[in-house]
Amino acid sequence: MLRSTLNDALKTAMREKDQQRLSTVRLILAALKDRDIAARGEGQDQLGEDAILEMLQKMVRQRRDSIELYEKAGRTELADREKAEVAVIEAFLPQQMDEEATKAAVIEVIAEVEAASIKDMGKVMAVLKDRYAGQMDFGKASGVVKAELV
Repeated sequence: MLRSTLNDALKTAMREKDQQRLSTVRLILAALKDRDIAARGEGQDQLGEDAILEMLQKMVRQRRDSIELYEKAGRTELADREKAEVAVIEAFLPQQMDEEATKAAVIEVIAEVEAASIKDMGKVMAVLKDRYAGQMDFGKASGVVKAELV
């Protein structure tokens, strides 16, 4: 479903001559194609929805890191371009969980897997990734898990 949404977005951007959106969607589709090729080497046909959502989240994180660096260097034009790309990519992601919802989900999973120490963090994160792919920022979630397990 997400693949068809991306392809439709590409066609719409072409029709509307929206260069920023067009170039960003092309970047997403190129990254998706690269990952599909890598998946074929591992015996899979193509990436599933969860893996695509994870890829999109990673693209957003990379751009946010770039924005921070560009702003520190005084390159506002490059930071603005990255911000525009983030906005386009986030349009394909489901609504992200806020801090309270993330904390509640982490506490629920910790209780569910009976995690007792930081050694159980991998189990907790695996369940969170399975259950909340595309909805949760796992970088922030890992901080919450560490705080809860210490």
